[in-house]
Amino acid sequence: MPDFRSDTVTQPTPAMREAMMAAPLGDDVLGDDPSVIALQQHAADLLGFEAALFAPSGTQTNLIALMGHCQRGDEAIVGQSWHTYRWEAGGMAVLGSIQPQPVEVQPDGTLRLADIAGAIKPDDAHFARTRLVVLENTTGGQVLPLDYMAAVAALARGRGLGMHLDGARLFNAATALAAAQGTDVYTAARAVCSHFDSVSLCLSKGLGAPVGSLLLGSADFIRQARRTRKILGGGMRQAGLLAAAGQYALVHQVRRLADDHARLDRLARGLQRLAQSHAVLGGRLTVLPWQTNILFTDVAADVAPTLLAWLAAHDVRVTSGLYAGATRLRWVTHLDVGDADVDAALDAVSRFDVPPTQG
Repeated sequence: MPDFRSDTVTQPTPAMREAMMAAPLGDDVLGDDPSVIALQQHAADLLGFEAALFAPSGTQTNLIALMGHCQRGDEAIVGQSWHTYRWEAGGMAVLGSIQPQPVEVQPDGTLRLADIAGAIKPDDAHFARTRLVVLENTTGGQVLPLDYMAAVAALARGRGLGMHLDGARLFNAATALAAAQGTDVYTAARAVCSHFDSVSLCLSKGLGAPVGSLLLGSADFIRQARRTRKILGGGMRQAGLLAAAGQYALVHQVRRLADDHARLDRLARGLQRLAQSHAVLGGRLTVLPWQTNILFTDVAADVAPTLLAWLAAHDVRVTSGLYAGATRLRWVTHLDVGDADVDAALDAVSRFDVPPTQG
């Protein structure tokens, strides 16, 4: 069954399961789980930070970071569609007493420098104190360029603000940057991280671990982050079983992300051809630009319900939602989507022959 819903549906590979079962264990709340310690040190060294912290989820590592940068009543500048603002249940406000200052996200996934600058509050008792700028990379599968991140960092540091990256799919961004620049994916990832004071990295999306995210930063920042993790209930005991999966992913499942991008490219190009030539979908299917392992396609309202029903009947799983009068389908490739799954999805769409509903 081709499952394009998300890269969060990935299952541990047999080799990853073996690594998990062989992991030496301790008590991470007491700080003596050797597998957790090894993962944290490896990730910090790999990405150019002093320290790292393993936590259950990216939602939690983002919140821990925000609470580390901001105190009660402080403000963080975020994108309107960022996970930290829209998709993490308002945790920064509910639990951190941090005011989000959302900024419109541009079609290329960036925030305008002028919009960021305009959102920074003056030192006035009437306003929340702006403390932090948050970026997301990738965002909706789009990659923020290195020179753009450098420009945002220069602006932020010039105004005395911290920089946090929601890098849930950091290595997808690095894979695309490395391919474009002819560099190594790990080198590209480290270059991305160099512009930020803290980075959240998800291990359970494209990297394929079953659970967990990392927060990276300075030693002092991570020391406080460990305390915040405890407050939020994120301390785990024999967590090395999970950390071993993350360690395996960082070593063995980063370079293979290029395969996910190649399959997404093939899927997108196939859907583009169908959008031009298909008897029913021609003129009703729009394939949006893609860069990594996430693709969005817009389907006209008169045909979307029958197409979705057709895909479900043919065991092709996607997510969908309404966007600007059309139904937007989200396709995500990952380590459990192979060439045969892409072929099956394109075949199902090509055989779609239900006429559009009458509106």
